[in-house]
Amino acid sequence: MSAPAAAIRLVIVDDHSLVRDGLRARLSVVAGLQVIGEAASGAEALRLADADPPDLMLVDVGMRGMNGIELATALRERHPKVRVLMLSMYDNREYVLSAVRAGARGYVLKESPTEEILAAISAVCAGGNYFSAQVSNLVMQPGAAVPQLTAREHEVLLLLAHGQSNKVVAKRLDISVRTVETHRLSLRRKLGVDSASELLKIALANGWTTL
Repeated sequence: MSAPAAAIRLVIVDDHSLVRDGLRARLSVVAGLQVIGEAASGAEALRLADADPPDLMLVDVGMRGMNGIELATALRERHPKVRVLMLSMYDNREYVLSAVRAGARGYVLKESPTEEILAAISAVCAGGNYFSAQVSNLVMQPGAAVPQLTAREHEVLLLLAHGQSNKVVAKRLDISVRTVETHRLSLRRKLGVDSASELLKIALANGWTTL
């Protein structure tokens, strides 16, 4: 018999104690989740991550001092394995795009039911992305024009944008890793970006993925 899956260890980051208390109450009773800490600021969240990196940080965008987007940027640099899920009251397109650019893997509104928050946590911790329906509609508004991509470049971009490695992309598309690297270099030259979060931002802004 296989061993049970380890619980997802998460930290709640919000500068309002009532919000933290509410989230802890909603999430701490869920099997497979372990709320290992809370932080009232971005700086405090970084200290917690430095001491004991969690699997996931559930982060508010509009905190005083270091905001959630700045925290996501810092975590990407210092603890790249810590996934960030934004939980915000703001359904603002620029906030969402900035969060994606900073490395957040999802963006859910605070008014969302517990079931949607749990679905987002599960998707992000499985290596995917999750955005509330209202947020996806905002992000998928037509963005700035991008250079023409080949059909294969488009396929490679979407897989890379969703966090797939060069090796996985090669296997999925039945091409060599070297060919993937060539397409990735072409994408970098055409789009000026290479990271998964930046590619995802472009894909979302142009309606190429529905998440």
